Amino acid sequence: MSVPKKKGRFVGLGRRTRSVPPSSAPPPFVDPEVLTAQLKDKDDRISLLETLMAAQQAGYEAQRRLNQQMMEMMQRMYPNEVFTDVPDP
Repeated sequence: MSVPKKKGRFVGLGRRTRSVPPSSAPPPFVDPEVLTAQLKDKDDRISLLETLMAAQQAGYEAQRRLNQQMMEMMQRMYPNEVFTDVPDP
């Protein structure tokens, strides 16, 4: 049996249409106010994340200082013991 033909061409070997417009096509119109609102929303979200990360980092630093103080107190209470340092998270 031979490969089916259609108008002298093999079926399935034709050029495919592009679903993505070429780069020379103008971008779709978007209202500048919509873009501004989206950017403001993203800026607000980034600012909130930065604030949360700073608070988290401050918490880590406070916990590290507390761990260091406890380690020093343990070493004063038990001077002959060897304590291994636990790595910071």
